[in-house]
Amino acid sequence: MAAGTGAYGRRFDSGRICLDLVATGAGGCEQLDRPAHLAEWLVASRLVPRGTPLAAVDETWPARFRQLRTDIDRLMTAQLAGGSADSALDRINALSAGPIPGLRAVRDQGGVLVRALSADPGCGALLAVVARDAVDLLTDPVARAGLRRCEGDACGRLYLDTSRGRRRRWCSSEVCGNRERVARHRRRARAMS
Repeated sequence: MAAGTGAYGRRFDSGRICLDLVATGAGGCEQLDRPAHLAEWLVASRLVPRGTPLAAVDETWPARFRQLRTDIDRLMTAQLAGGSADSALDRINALSAGPIPGLRAVRDQGGVLVRALSADPGCGALLAVVARDAVDLLTDPVARAGLRRCEGDACGRLYLDTSRGRRRRWCSSEVCGNRERVARHRRRARAMS
C-alpha cells in the first residue's frame, strides 16, 4: 500500500484525521454507508489500532460519523470564507467534550510494543477524538493558517498546507497535481496541432 492510502485506495493525506473524515464523502463517493465500511475506515485511518474489536459498530454509527463530517466540513468551509457556522461549532464542541478511548502499549506476538485501546471503543468516544482534532485545528493559529481547499478539477478536498512556502495548490501532488499536469500537457499538445 502506498503511503497516505488505506484499504481500498482510501487516501489519508489531508494532514488531520478530522479532514480525512470530511474526505470520506468527497467526489460523490460515500465511504461510510454501512457499519462494515465505517469499521474498515476506523482501522485504515488509524483511529483504532488494527485488531481492535469493533463488534459494537451498528447502523447508528455511520449516521453519527456522517453528521460529524458534515459539521466539520461546514465549519472548515466557513473558516476559509471568513464566516461562521455556529450550529456546527456547537455540535462539534459538544462531541469533543466527551471522554476519549484510553491508550496503552502492549506486546504483539513478536514482542514489539504496539498501541492498543484500554477498552472496546464506543461511538461517542471515537467521535470525541475526531471532534477534538477539529477543535485543535481551528484553535491553533499556525495549523488554521494552513487550511486549504484543493484546486484540482472536481476535487475540493480540504487539506493542511505544510509546504515550506505555503504555496501548495492540491490535496495531493500525486493525484490532483498529476491530473492537472496531464491536462495542461494535453491542452498544449492540442494547441500545437
